[in-house]
Amino acid sequence: MSDPVSSTANIYVPEEWSEAADSIAYDSVTSPPPVSFICGPKNSGKTTFSRHLLNTLLQRYQKVAYLDTDVGQPEFTAPGFLSLTVVDKLTPDLAIPCLKTPERCFFFGDVSSKRDPSTYLKYIFTLYDYYRKEYCIFDKRENPVRTELPLVVNTPGWVKGTGYEILVDMLKYISPTHVVKIYISAQNKNLPGGAFWFDGDGDCDGMVNIIEIKSARQDSFNRSVLVQKDACLLRDLRIMAYFRQCFPSDKPITTIKELAYALASHSPYEVPISSIKIRHLHCQVPSTEIYYSLNATIVGLAVTSEESEDLPWCVGLGIVRGIDTFKGLLYVITPVPQSILEKVDLFLQGFIQIPTCLLQVN
Repeated sequence: MSDPVSSTANIYVPEEWSEAADSIAYDSVTSPPPVSFICGPKNSGKTTFSRHLLNTLLQRYQKVAYLDTDVGQPEFTAPGFLSLTVVDKLTPDLAIPCLKTPERCFFFGDVSSKRDPSTYLKYIFTLYDYYRKEYCIFDKRENPVRTELPLVVNTPGWVKGTGYEILVDMLKYISPTHVVKIYISAQNKNLPGGAFWFDGDGDCDGMVNIIEIKSARQDSFNRSVLVQKDACLLRDLRIMAYFRQCFPSDKPITTIKELAYALASHSPYEVPISSIKIRHLHCQVPSTEIYYSLNATIVGLAVTSEESEDLPWCVGLGIVRGIDTFKGLLYVITPVPQSILEKVDLFLQGFIQIPTCLLQVN
């Protein structure tokens, strides 16, 4: 099922964008590889530039790491995730998003960081630390096969108020080699010029390369033309694309109605209630209602970390189709393979909802 909003957009990559991507990929040293931080207001083209930069980097490097911090419009996962994905193939069409299995991810459970900025940042910092450990700071004599990977950090378009403060914290922690700021014609919506995240008591010259570019979509007066995307529709499409993976790619499912019927008739996994802990994100639920609150909802399927209970790695999403408290079973629909599902010991319930169109099966 293609995305009718994105697939019809006329993607134009201006020369300024190509020069920016080339300077990151080819004008920097290979060791350590570049760490690029892409930021700007909503609908400025951050995701499109990030895809273009990924393709450019893949012409020099065999693999590129991608840290996605946009929980509302993530690049390679369903909404609600913060993820680190290792990409090894070019994206032929910059207009069509595609799902990939991340190297590591957390289920934040909301489409904005507003409800819990501290947890949001903690997840991002943990993913970045994982990238550093696995793909930057390791003993090459002990691991001659492993190679250092460049990193692209994609960010949300919330750049004012608390969103600005979150962005500053991210920049200070990650300390990127390149910061790409995309500007639009509405000056009051743009980020400040220069290295705005520095406190001013230090000299940042030579520490970071700041690249400032204009939004790609412009009118005859050279003004940015923002494409007003239907965020809710895009999120529903990504969720439907995710659960479409429950079925073989050659199964004839071409419409939303066909997907709804297929999911309704799909045999769910039986998960013993005794083997699962329930955690409600961003809200509190009475203990007597914990299991009933899961019915007909989307949950993050997580594995408790040995290092910290507050940092459970997530392996995917599931739809709780039903609950049998007498048999002590949860009935779950998910594309996650059974071998991985058997390791899941924690269900995370947030505010990611099943698209209404999938519930209307007549």
